[in-house]
Amino acid sequence: MIMLVRNLLFDLGILHSEKFDFPVISVGNLSFGGTGKTPHIEYLIRLIGDMIFIATLSRGYGRESKGFILASRRSNVKYIGDEPLQFVKKFHNIKVAVDEKRIRGIHKLMDKFPDLGLILLDDAFQHRWVKPGISILLTDYHHLFTEDHVVPSGQLREFHSGAKRADVIIVTKTPKVFSPITRRRILDDLKPRPSQQIFFSYIIYGGLVPVNEEQDLAVLQKLSYILLFTGIANDYPLQEEVRRKCTDLSILKFPDHHQYEMKDLETIRARFEDLPTRKKIILTTEKDLMRLKNPEFSNFLKNLPLFYLPIEINFHEKDKQKFDKLIIDYVGQNQRNR
Repeated sequence: MIMLVRNLLFDLGILHSEKFDFPVISVGNLSFGGTGKTPHIEYLIRLIGDMIFIATLSRGYGRESKGFILASRRSNVKYIGDEPLQFVKKFHNIKVAVDEKRIRGIHKLMDKFPDLGLILLDDAFQHRWVKPGISILLTDYHHLFTEDHVVPSGQLREFHSGAKRADVIIVTKTPKVFSPITRRRILDDLKPRPSQQIFFSYIIYGGLVPVNEEQDLAVLQKLSYILLFTGIANDYPLQEEVRRKCTDLSILKFPDHHQYEMKDLETIRARFEDLPTRKKIILTTEKDLMRLKNPEFSNFLKNLPLFYLPIEINFHEKDKQKFDKLIIDYVGQNQRNR
């Protein structure tokens, strides 16, 4: 009810959203995580990062700091959060910032970097104080928002009607082989407005990457067991992918955005040592790895065969051409307007 009243106040103009004559793209969802925001932000960075100067702006979920912080490669997860840390570690040609007040964060970034060409807002669909130039809403193919309910009955942060604010809806985690019949069924379920564009994306998994450079990669040739531990909202597509890489899969789940402690690592090691073979490794996600980048964990982890599985996203068929053109045209037009 609070969310309904809040949205009504914005819709009536009693509460005001600030719009910028500057390219701002928001990526978010109606649910409490698990739709793939991070790889979609990374897709946008790869798409346009060589053309213009980009910054990402996040709230910095789970961080112990407050206010505006410009991240650096020396930042840690407790200071900026796991997703911003992943961005700053992976992309050296962008700026990464966190601020719970996105308007303040946008103004600070624009003041600090006058040649900035685009700001990507991570997880900002409910942050209505900002009116982005393009608002992208993600929904999981396996759990469409139209099939879900508001908490506590389901996992939605707000009601289905909130989707009307989106300019673009992306159905994520679809199968690589995707039939036109399934596509039409989903379009019928989502019932997009005439002004909204719908795209369909899928996950591309990379190869297993060792966390320790000294790790003997021969262990990957004939794997019997993989111990997979995650602290992400929805890991079922990951489980399906990992099962193809081993004979048996052991799973250890932690809460979403879990801040790991030494007792958790002890639990992981004990579970790993109980696996009845020498042909085994420990696997996690790239996002979880960010939460393990703690100096007190380094000696402990270097003695374990720890790997992570990087992911990217791509779009089906002509969706990629249309989506890429939409983003490039929007950014280019607004650069000229400036």
